Amino acid sequence: MAIKDDLKKPGTFIVSYGKRHPLTGRPVSLRRRGYKSKAEAQRAYRELVLAVEDRLRQAVVPKWSKLIDQFCEASLNRGLMKKTVYDYRVCLEAHTLGAWGDRLVDSITTQEIRLLIQDKLEKRAPTHQRYVLKAIRAVFNHAFEAGHISRNPTPQLKFKVGEKIQSVLTEDQARILLAKAREHSWVWYPHYALALYTGMRNGELYALRWENVDLDRRTILVNCAWNSKDGFKSTKSGDDRMVEIAPALLPILRELHDKADGSPYVLPHHYEWQKGEQAKHLSAFLRANGLPEIRFHDLRATWATILLSRGVEPIKVMKMGGWRDLETMMIYARKAGVDIRGAMDCLNLHTNGDSSKILQIARL
Repeated sequence: MAIKDDLKKPGTFIVSYGKRHPLTGRPVSLRRRGYKSKAEAQRAYRELVLAVEDRLRQAVVPKWSKLIDQFCEASLNRGLMKKTVYDYRVCLEAHTLGAWGDRLVDSITTQEIRLLIQDKLEKRAPTHQRYVLKAIRAVFNHAFEAGHISRNPTPQLKFKVGEKIQSVLTEDQARILLAKAREHSWVWYPHYALALYTGMRNGELYALRWENVDLDRRTILVNCAWNSKDGFKSTKSGDDRMVEIAPALLPILRELHDKADGSPYVLPHHYEWQKGEQAKHLSAFLRANGLPEIRFHDLRATWATILLSRGVEPIKVMKMGGWRDLETMMIYARKAGVDIRGAMDCLNLHTNGDSSKILQIARL
């Protein structure tokens, strides 16, 4: 116990404590003076021991804000897409920095994580809650692998996520959208036409090149996508796929080809598209024409439900749309009513088979 008489101030005590970190060898020492009794000096000594241990821990265990930086850097080094890492960072900073920013990582408890998800995010959609929890778990996994914590404190939570998909346009509404867009010579007309006729994602449309379009065989090879963080990259699933060109789309593609003026890209990369404003302009156009407002990505869902409602096999829609699992595809099938079509054809509760007479009696 380092409690000594202070020779400069007789009748008082000096208290000091020091220790090296067992892994890094880094020394940390603290010293206090001016204590007038042995008992007071002993209490101060115990406080110094705790303070030194805390500083040693801080030297190795980062704060939550610092850990987010380390996690994002490590994720990029592992090959994660910049867009994915960016989305993680935005999510984590928005929902956790206020509560945990200056906290040491190993001080955050399972209960605190549970309360964050269940209380702070109570009004958010279950899918968003699940995403936030996924991001938090990923950061703590990084902390565990780096030796900052002995276990991952992220709890296992269940979320009631239904089979809802975003709004889609009906076939008639999609026809009106394209007719109005063409009537007004809207600059976005070819972009939304290709989205509705191919089911391609926004980034895939942006990256689509003429070398991947075969007008004679009526096929499009989808093997690349684009986003503002990563630039050009592989598709979301990482797989190439083929999409059949509908006959009605051929004239639009041929007109685009004639106006390409040597550009390797099928669709014009105008400034608004580069800024990511495709959804904003779509929403405004739909609203102006009395149509339901949907996101740009919902054009893809519209494409899928129209094909399914017209009897195209789900497996074919799945392959052309680039969905990896049939479960996701069946959500669109249920949206289109494919799974119940014909189920009521056999139902007739009128013995003579003529229900019209019941309506006539009711009118009398």
